[in-house]
Amino acid sequence: MEIYFEIKTTTGKIIRTTLSHWELITRVKHPEIEGKDAEVKQCLSNPVEIRKSSEDNDVYLYYYPLGKYFICVVVRHLNGEGFIITAYITDKIKEGKTVWKR
Repeated sequence: MEIYFEIKTTTGKIIRTTLSHWELITRVKHPEIEGKDAEVKQCLSNPVEIRKSSEDNDVYLYYYPLGKYFICVVVRHLNGEGFIITAYITDKIKEGKTVWKR
């Protein structure tokens, strides 16, 4: 699998995504994210908040401001690393336990 990008988060995790998965996110699931690669990377490396999913203990939501909205990058953590599940723009930070805050 071809790694599209890999980012070290503020908590030291290495998060990656493949080009094919990134294209699925930006072209099919959340086209509003297309062209926002830099903002997604910024969200992972310098989030304002990280929350643990209330539904899955291995899933974390990273938030970064984007105008009056937030970019949310949903990541699964496994064995000290992780991969992007999806990314989207939202108007508020979702529920879940805060695990890190700037």
